[in-house]
Amino acid sequence: MGFTHIPVLLEEVTSNLVSEKTEIFVDATVGGAGHSSFILERYGNLRLIGLDADEKALEIANEKLTAFKDRATLIRGNFKDLKAILTSIGVSSIDGILFDLGLSTYQITGNRGFSFNDDTFLDMRMDNRESFTAYDVVNRYSYEDLKGIMEDYGEEYKAYRIAKAIVDERKKNPISTAKELSAVILKAKRRTGKIHPATKAFQAIRIEVNSELKNLTTGITDAADVLAPQGRIGVISFHSLEDRIVKNVFKTSSLLMTITKKPIKAGRSEIKQNPSSRSAKLRVAERE
Repeated sequence: MGFTHIPVLLEEVTSNLVSEKTEIFVDATVGGAGHSSFILERYGNLRLIGLDADEKALEIANEKLTAFKDRATLIRGNFKDLKAILTSIGVSSIDGILFDLGLSTYQITGNRGFSFNDDTFLDMRMDNRESFTAYDVVNRYSYEDLKGIMEDYGEEYKAYRIAKAIVDERKKNPISTAKELSAVILKAKRRTGKIHPATKAFQAIRIEVNSELKNLTTGITDAADVLAPQGRIGVISFHSLEDRIVKNVFKTSSLLMTITKKPIKAGRSEIKQNPSSRSAKLRVAERE
């Protein structure tokens, strides 16, 4: 498939979410199936249900899990619809579930607007069946709305300058590609370190396009409802907004008991092998 997928916190996920008693496990963001293939190989009696809204992800996962076809069911869908998806295949209870919220390599390099250098249509959709894109956000949102999502979803302190730059630029011509958007942001916010100046703005727009934070709350809440007693849920987040939501939903749920008082993070050896794991945080809760 032309890319290498390295699942983060692999041993930590497996040891905290799966055991010999686990019969049905859901990978709610199956992606490149790194976690799923490892779990299926380690536990020979386990049945896995893999979900992903991304069509490309399911193609890759299907190939990766060829050896486990008799125990793996892959379904295209968003985890916000978890209950309906499980009902459609006759599953009313599960023993464990993982949400890995990271972007996959094939999404970043797939000319879909996720990368600053993408010179194709400004898309950013996880699910190409949806009609709403990053182009709509960038070219149709008001200054106040652009500023708001960058402050709320990107925690971008230069949101006001970036929003103004976007509005000024699109008066001349629509901003049609990620590369064009990145260039506009670079004019409004100078590079001061290793992190690209457009990182937070791109994050905010992507979250808006895919309703990521709203869907995360719904997905975790519904997962708690279908977990069997002592069943576990794990969420790997990569930025503070996601982690805050996970922590809060775990804490306020009447069905869940938090297992990880502090999030589990990657060790030095994993970070050295896979630098993107540096920001990964795993939180785990158990159905009471």
